[in-house]
Amino acid sequence: MTRLSSSLLALCLGLTAGVAGAQTNKTDVAARIDRDQAVYTDLMMKIWDYAEVGFQEHKSTALLQERLKQEGFAVQSGVAGMPTAFVATFGSGQPVIAVLAEYDALPGLSQQATPEKKERPGSSAAHACGHHAFGAGSVEAAVAVKEWLKASGRPGTLRVYGCPAEEGGSGKVYLVRAGLFKDVDVALHWHASDRNGVTTGPTKANVSVKFRFHGMAAHASASPHRGRSALDGVEAMNNMVNMMREHILQDTRIHYVITKGGEAPNVVPAFAEVYYYVRHRDREAVREVFERVCNAARGAALGTGTTADWEIIGGVHDLLPNETLARIAQTNLEQVGGVVYDDADRAFATALGRNLPGGRAAALELAREVPMFVIDPQGEGGGSTDVGDVSYAVPTVGVRTATWVPGTPAHSWQAAACGATAICAKGRVVAAKALALTAVDLFTQPASVTAAKAELTKRRGADFVYVPLLGDRAPALNYRN
Repeated sequence: MTRLSSSLLALCLGLTAGVAGAQTNKTDVAARIDRDQAVYTDLMMKIWDYAEVGFQEHKSTALLQERLKQEGFAVQSGVAGMPTAFVATFGSGQPVIAVLAEYDALPGLSQQATPEKKERPGSSAAHACGHHAFGAGSVEAAVAVKEWLKASGRPGTLRVYGCPAEEGGSGKVYLVRAGLFKDVDVALHWHASDRNGVTTGPTKANVSVKFRFHGMAAHASASPHRGRSALDGVEAMNNMVNMMREHILQDTRIHYVITKGGEAPNVVPAFAEVYYYVRHRDREAVREVFERVCNAARGAALGTGTTADWEIIGGVHDLLPNETLARIAQTNLEQVGGVVYDDADRAFATALGRNLPGGRAAALELAREVPMFVIDPQGEGGGSTDVGDVSYAVPTVGVRTATWVPGTPAHSWQAAACGATAICAKGRVVAAKALALTAVDLFTQPASVTAAKAELTKRRGADFVYVPLLGDRAPALNYRN
């Protein structure tokens, strides 16, 4: 057997010690999250109870900011023209690792923490997309990493970005536009789901717009000829857009709701409003279809003798995956493992399952599994997120964890109900650990950060210039009013 030279032996021992030391660091970080999880479950549940919609999350953001201040972060509030946005910072030097936090609820999905549909008295909104857990879990991860940075004496800056109004308000776009990510090396995020995994595919770019028609009021029976119905303008526009669906790219998504249609049947409506989303994974396709929707509004106004104007409420880029970061996050998610149900969780899941599409939950063991890593650059990308704009500014990676019963759709009362259970709390802990361990890797592996940046440059193209889809408008602070 060949003997190792003393220098080579020392190198091998050093590498072994380094790996062991890194593993010890991760064990300590995970242990911190386990120790404090009750604190963040309480925080999560308070935000679930507040259920504040976009740009109105005053109590929710105050709760997160106060926790971060108590943990030694310097907090800057009201950034980028958004009263409920914040940036919390700990440490100094490079690398700068960002953790994103969300906390806005959805309107119209009020629900109690029951497996049967039951509205909450006095509440018209609900956390049916899990952002209450998102905000609490991100702060939970950041605090654990902060403790590790403090104990190790390692240089580096940790930031938590408080991101309001993800649901249609495009809060992160204003943060990017304001240059608040310009010195960030990597951004981490996570999201509620009905199973676990790392995001490796794109999402859809999206523009959201409110079209407003103005007509003339009149008695709908005695003098209808004197009126010009704004509601007719909305309906004519919607009919034209619905016919247009045959002649656009197949995976385009167009949705709308009529938010104002008049007050009484015997009064010709002088004002009507319709709220549109236009989505496609290619943001240039979004721009093209959006212009055609605007033309439908113009034609509808001309044909009904009304006038129309519109306001872009939000606009987000598609999500740009980063394989370098995704592989690191996958390793850590596998190390943490999925969500393990106890008897109480199973009983709730079974009861809720009877109220899911198909009358039963998916296999509950899916909550425990962490699927194999698969790069899916051509994936369907069903939803949209303002994380997309962040991903074009800095290398970005996200995980999803099983905070909902398998088979639960997002934006449903069932998701809102799951959000106030131990199932959601366990999924949040999994996410917090996965993010925290990934952050530790990035603080200790500068080569990984360099590789992630190089991949970003290659994916977005050397000539890429960031142009927000919502233009230069100020944050639509009243879009939920």
